[in-house]
Amino acid sequence: MLLVSELPIDTHQALPSAGVLHNAAVSKAFTRESDTQDDDGDDVGLPSLSVSVRNYITPGGYQALREELMALLDQERPKMVEVVSWAAKNGDRSENGDYLYGKKRLREIDRRIRFLTKRLDIAEVADPSLHHGSDQVFFGASVTFINDAGEQRCVTIKGIDEADNLKGEVSWVAPVARALLKARVGDEVTLETPGGMQHIEVLRVTYPAPPSE
Repeated sequence: MLLVSELPIDTHQALPSAGVLHNAAVSKAFTRESDTQDDDGDDVGLPSLSVSVRNYITPGGYQALREELMALLDQERPKMVEVVSWAAKNGDRSENGDYLYGKKRLREIDRRIRFLTKRLDIAEVADPSLHHGSDQVFFGASVTFINDAGEQRCVTIKGIDEADNLKGEVSWVAPVARALLKARVGDEVTLETPGGMQHIEVLRVTYPAPPSE
């Protein structure tokens, strides 16, 4: 298990400091993968990361992703293998709907397993609770800010493989997260948007509380 208690923030490269715990990985609800990929196209849809940039994820995100992988390996795949084996005994395979569907679903499961395994290999868990009580923006922070138009917004900075826009989460490589990282409450930062440059002021920064002993 890799453990780094505190890393400097460099938004041009590695981690918005949150304390890296260990290598990790991924859930279909969080990661963007196309169901129409071929078996050889496992990397299609992977978030783009340069070799020098690590793939950070929160402990909760890691747990959800790992649970999905284990469920595929221990439950869904064995069941589907049984279905395919049973269907293969029932006449002409070319006209056997159960067999054809089973083989298709098995390919999808295997593709997903490969995808999750690859993400496990490059992911590192970073615990935002290490910054509980801080007013500076690091990975895992929930940040409330206000723009030039007086509109307030709150975002939580998460990993690429877990950020859910519908929950107000953004990946730490997103433009708004890049603009906010390292800022403190009261700071004004510049955000480049499709409509031009905006100035946003940080109003509030919070982190999850550390787990109780």
